[in-house]
This record gives sequence, structure tokens and C-alpha cells, in this order.
Amino acid sequence: MEIIIKDIDSIRQAAQQFVSNIGNHKVFAFYGAMGAGKTTFIKAICEELGVDDVITSPTFAIVNEYTITLPPSPNTLHPSPNTPIYHFDFYRIKRIEEVYDMGYEEYFYSGSLCFIEWPELIEDILPDDAVRVTISEQEDGTRKVAF
Repeated sequence: MEIIIKDIDSIRQAAQQFVSNIGNHKVFAFYGAMGAGKTTFIKAICEELGVDDVITSPTFAIVNEYTITLPPSPNTLHPSPNTPIYHFDFYRIKRIEEVYDMGYEEYFYSGSLCFIEWPELIEDILPDDAVRVTISEQEDGTRKVAF
């Protein structure tokens, strides 16, 4: 599937479309160049799911945990309030052992939604059913989200 984000004003609509198509999948690996909009799109997705926390890139923390506190939008079937969402940024990972040490399995196999930036650095340990999401900037400045 492909979603086009025309501009920052239409990102919420794109996030709604993404959320309505995630099905039962839990782990999403976001690929894209620096500045493609991975963090911004994940922020919009989390807001659409009912996260009221401040959503920022976990570049230095590696993982941020957000809690769904608001009811999801009417066209969203899941998840329910008080459900955690994990947002990872593996950009600063130098050795895969760092990911083992943080206990990645507890997150990836928890049944909670996991949104992963820079998954190419941990490709070998991504769950087999992880959904690969590519965000690319188009010549006209729009972003294409493909999954």
C-alpha cells in the first residue's frame, strides 16, 4: 500500500489511513533517509492512536514508551487506553550487543505496538512478521509511505 503525504497539514489524514490499515501487526520498521519524516509520521500515528504524551525522537534514549490515554479515533479498532507503544531509534547503535543488552525481545514480542527507526542496523533480529515501511521524499516535496 502507498500513502502520499502532500504537506505537513495533511500528515494527520495520512496517519489515519496508516492506522486503519495496520491490521493485527505489531512491529513496524520505518526506513528512510535522514529528514524523510520518520519521526514526524510516527508522532502523527501515535497521536491518531490516542497518545497524549509528548512524542519525541528517542535518538539518545534508544526507546521511548508512550501510553495511550485517549480513546482511539472512531475509525480505529485498536489499541485500548493504557496500552503502551514503544518507539525506537537505533541510529546511534554501534554494536548489536547494545540491543541485546536492552532486552529488545521483551519489547518486540510484548504484543504492544513497536515503531522502529533505523531498523537497517538491527535487520538480523527484526521479527519475521515486522512490517517494513519506507518513507521517501519525492521530487515535488511530498512524502511517499509504502508498506
